[in-house]
Amino acid sequence: MIRSLRLSALLLIIGSLSGYAQDYPIVPVLLAQVKMQPGFWNTRLETVRNVTIPHVLAKCEETGRIDNFAVAGGLKKGTFRGVRFDDSDVFKVVEGAAYSLQLKYDARLDRYLDSLITLFAAAQEPDGYLYTFRTIHKDSTGLVDWTAGPTRYSFENGSHELYNVGHLYEAAVAHFQATGKRSLLDIAVKNADHLVKTFGTRPGQLIVVPGHEETEIGLVRLYRVTGEKRYLDLARFFVDMRGRSDKRPLFLDAHNLGPAYFQDHKPVTQQTEAVGHAVRAQYLYAGMTDLAALQQNQAYAEALKKIWNDATTRKQYVTGGVGARENGEAFDDPYVLPNDAAYAETCAATANLFWNHRLFLLTGESKYMDVFERVLYNGFLGGVGLAGNTFFYVNPMSSNGKRDFGNGEPARRSDWFGVSCCPTNVARFLPSLPGYIYALRNNELFVNLFIDSQTEQTLNNTPVSLRQQTGFPWDGTVKLTVSPKQAVSFPLVIRIPGWARNEPMPGDLYRYADNRNTQPRLTINGKETPLTVEQGYLRILRTWKPGDVVTLTFDMAVRQVMANPKVKADQGRIAVERGPIVYCAEGTDNHGQALNLTVAPNQTFTPEFRNDLLGGVTVLKSTGAKTMTLIPYYAWCNRGANEMAVWFGQVSK
Repeated sequence: MIRSLRLSALLLIIGSLSGYAQDYPIVPVLLAQVKMQPGFWNTRLETVRNVTIPHVLAKCEETGRIDNFAVAGGLKKGTFRGVRFDDSDVFKVVEGAAYSLQLKYDARLDRYLDSLITLFAAAQEPDGYLYTFRTIHKDSTGLVDWTAGPTRYSFENGSHELYNVGHLYEAAVAHFQATGKRSLLDIAVKNADHLVKTFGTRPGQLIVVPGHEETEIGLVRLYRVTGEKRYLDLARFFVDMRGRSDKRPLFLDAHNLGPAYFQDHKPVTQQTEAVGHAVRAQYLYAGMTDLAALQQNQAYAEALKKIWNDATTRKQYVTGGVGARENGEAFDDPYVLPNDAAYAETCAATANLFWNHRLFLLTGESKYMDVFERVLYNGFLGGVGLAGNTFFYVNPMSSNGKRDFGNGEPARRSDWFGVSCCPTNVARFLPSLPGYIYALRNNELFVNLFIDSQTEQTLNNTPVSLRQQTGFPWDGTVKLTVSPKQAVSFPLVIRIPGWARNEPMPGDLYRYADNRNTQPRLTINGKETPLTVEQGYLRILRTWKPGDVVTLTFDMAVRQVMANPKVKADQGRIAVERGPIVYCAEGTDNHGQALNLTVAPNQTFTPEFRNDLLGGVTVLKSTGAKTMTLIPYYAWCNRGANEMAVWFGQVSK
């Protein structure tokens, strides 16, 4: 029964994506169409399924986040526990659990989600409004006045009413895709219908924008499934009303961080820089990218190009982390990228992934997936401990092992936070990763990430199986076995990463200290083949026969990275990377020290795979005059608090 429900849901989703294909020139291969194979990422997905999701759900129970729905629905006596945006954490982990169900069905988890959905339905007010904080406290109480406004949506900058339900919509779509059941989707639709009636320019409606963007993304996802254009129009309304605060109640703008913090300082088509709260900003930009595709909005697309260029080439850490400023969790001025004070919130890394993937779908340009890969292996993956139940809220470039990081986090990983948006973002993104590996444009099949996996697609009316085998990120060999049912011609389009083309990241923010520019080696059915890269992609157009094998071998040399001289924090310093992995030094491996380590320009590092260390990693060892051991940045602080550094002083030989 469950399998038939899932099939029905999948067919409906595929049908709804017909508009998606017309709008985004490139369409991601659906999560359910990718089968993971043993390897680096499958190990992490199993950890998320077996550890992270159960852990986060238990924490949501323990902290009252789930009870709040029961109390709001009159199913349990009590008061509101936590903070006003805690509803979103529950919705996010439900979304992640739904992705996990698509990868591997779990009847117990399915039933547990049903029990949560029953609570959500009880907490929803008759007109569709869903916000446990206000439902429990009611309007015009002192607590609600100060933190959520005296009435519904009167203080959207701080209330998170719209932000919360944006995550509800995303969870609802994911759950429907996974199970075929409409139970959560109906709750989301009821709430979205309420928003359509509440917001707009008609008499009696509110002209308000989400203080914390996310609703726009959720509304677009609901539109794609339901076909209700009203949801798409409302998402567009919320975006277009930004920068027009003169049309809204003054109370809405009563925030000491100013309108730029909310990306509300100018109409979006006039914005050219990434500013304000980094998570809010990138959720907005992701939503704008959806709308640019769906509505062929060139003004949005042009603004997004400028904003992305600013964010990527002037405000991004070498790990792909963004949001340098702790005050406001915000983007700082261009080239202001402090190391020890770096914020680089895990949620901001997640939002960066969402945005860059959408830009790839819109443009087909490899630079966006280059950024995606860097963030994935470094700035994002560093946010979760190897065991799957400890997290970082912020991800600095150096640590003395003692400093408290932002949000009250000590210099160690924590199992939960008072504001736990980061653990729940990890829980929802990682299970969705298989859906980012491949993509389609008409009959072109893109391979964007090198991950052990398999997908079945129909290309030129012929069923085709693609099997990917690789030891990535430790080994640079990628084997692609193409098995069509019968001989068929189509282009296989493989991303050649920027780091394999002598470019750490797009732009001139970072560069390699040497000029090594070794092309990957390409063989087709064992025969050496010339490799031509156009706009970051290798495009192989041929008539494929069952069992054809494409093998790419990337040069995995250890590279020293230098920052643009305008980055004062990194002047005279170098970072070290190999393939997509940024490395760091921990005191544990270097006689208790990391912050004062130096590297010579010609220093040699030897890769060594250690199966017994940190879940299995390739370390970099340098011996001789300067003895150092470096580990992947993502794996730091899994052995207790100690010194850590990404950037090292540079000395002459």
